[in-house]
Amino acid sequence: MAAPVVRGVRKLLKLVNFTRVPRRHRYKKKWATTEPEFPASRLALQNFDMTYSVQYGDLWPSIRVSLLSEQKYGALVNNFAAWDNVSAKLEQLSAKDFVNEAISCQEPESGLSPVPPPNCSPNLRCFTFSRGDVSRFPPARLGSLGLMEYYLMDAASLLPVLALGLQPGDTVLDLCAAPGGKTLALLQTGCCRNLAANDLSTSRTGRLQKVLHSYVPQDIRKGNQVRITSWDGRKWGELEGDTYDRVLVDVPCTTDRHSLHEEENNLFQRSRKKERQTLPMLQVQLLAAGLLATKPGGHVVYCTCSLSHLQNEYVVQGAIELLANQYSIKVQVEDLSHFRKLFMDTFCFFPSCQVGELVIPNLMANFGPMYFCKMHRLP
Repeated sequence: MAAPVVRGVRKLLKLVNFTRVPRRHRYKKKWATTEPEFPASRLALQNFDMTYSVQYGDLWPSIRVSLLSEQKYGALVNNFAAWDNVSAKLEQLSAKDFVNEAISCQEPESGLSPVPPPNCSPNLRCFTFSRGDVSRFPPARLGSLGLMEYYLMDAASLLPVLALGLQPGDTVLDLCAAPGGKTLALLQTGCCRNLAANDLSTSRTGRLQKVLHSYVPQDIRKGNQVRITSWDGRKWGELEGDTYDRVLVDVPCTTDRHSLHEEENNLFQRSRKKERQTLPMLQVQLLAAGLLATKPGGHVVYCTCSLSHLQNEYVVQGAIELLANQYSIKVQVEDLSHFRKLFMDTFCFFPSCQVGELVIPNLMANFGPMYFCKMHRLP
């Protein structure tokens, strides 16, 4: 019985080549390149779970599920199109202009005199669906004037532009302008005597130009009113110091919602670890440059789409200290609590910001995250 088994084993051994492989032909398996990569979106979620569970405590589970769910959008009406007809169409969808509705519904507290409207940038119309309504806006179309009728954006992204409080004739700088939603909103106010829209990336400024081409008349785009540049924003204080009435500093950040849903251009890719770690320093430098570019007496709004305190309040405090210590320039943070009260029916605000305001995602109002802080460069 054993003899057939032995013969079978011998035949099998003949078929297998056990010749020794020469050393020069051996190789080690390159695990880093051959193994499937851990998705950047999963790395982002792990990072957020570690940091935001500490920062936000019991609020984090709600924020987390909202970030992972479908985002809500607002429709910014293009004032250069037939805006009244566009507004009527959006009202037929049961959407409401959250900006003008909030301002018109202000009521003074009992026993107090009427409070004047807050210092909001004028002429902005943005429609949203009510809390809990997850309806979607149809894609924007070309209107009768050859321009797109409205621009779909996270409605919370309009709050920094509203907070900037533009006045007619202002000179305005959008330091990190691409892809162009906030730049478009600045132009919609009708207040910009001159608008400088800058972004370091030429490919991103290309996207900005496409947005303006679709929404803004040629005489405004081609005239002296709008200037698009691709300079290093950190050097703006040296290039054009003490120049602008209003400056918007919408800095590069971890773009928390994008990082959880998209692999492309995700800051949590392993190759971008150092870039991510140095991000707060870049943000401080950009905000400091924006403050230096502002005229004494002018205003700056800093904003991110991140929940990170390191990218929000700490950056504001760091830039203010930098200007005080290195340039003897005093900067005052302005109270935006009236903004929270004004728009609390549309957005969910974090109640405990040290400075500025933060819109946090919520399933009933799934906008944001959007942090914004207004500063006044003292004369």
